[in-house]
Amino acid sequence: MNKTILTAEKAIEILKTAGCSPEVIRHCKAVSNLAVKIARRCKRNGVDVDLDLVRIGALLHDIGRSRTHSVHHPIVGAEIAESLNLPEEIIKIIKRHLGGGLTSKEASELGWPSENYLPETIEEKIVTYADKLIEGERIVPIEETVKKLSKRLGAHHPSIKRIMNLHREITELCGEPAKHLFKTTDFTP
Repeated sequence: MNKTILTAEKAIEILKTAGCSPEVIRHCKAVSNLAVKIARRCKRNGVDVDLDLVRIGALLHDIGRSRTHSVHHPIVGAEIAESLNLPEEIIKIIKRHLGGGLTSKEASELGWPSENYLPETIEEKIVTYADKLIEGERIVPIEETVKKLSKRLGAHHPSIKRIMNLHREITELCGEPAKHLFKTTDFTP
């Protein structure tokens, strides 16, 4: 992504103009900070990752929460991003960050347009993963996220497996053993 397209300051201004609450903006900043730290670890381990795309995508991932806090906020956010003519890479991050992503069938069941909402690029995966490690502004262990989602969705919901697979993939790309679980101290600002 071209750095001149969108700065972090401009992304935050977009969130404010869209009507995101201060709490949502603080959450987006926390996700962005963690996502960039994860991306830097991956990059140090030889992974080709666009740090600017991660930073801006993470800042804007919850822009849809300016209008709804429902499960539909990624679709609403993508519509807002499209209306602002934001880059397609940003729109895809916004669309694909829910849970561990959604299949076309799962999206259709929610009434979303029938397409794949699974994170595909490394940048999409890092933002999705970082979002699962942030509750409000606080870093939480992946087990806490999985436990909460299991209670809400059921222990065998496909999202749980996708989140754990994402966890394994990102930790390996960061050069950590697959069994390593990030601790809150691993990415503290």
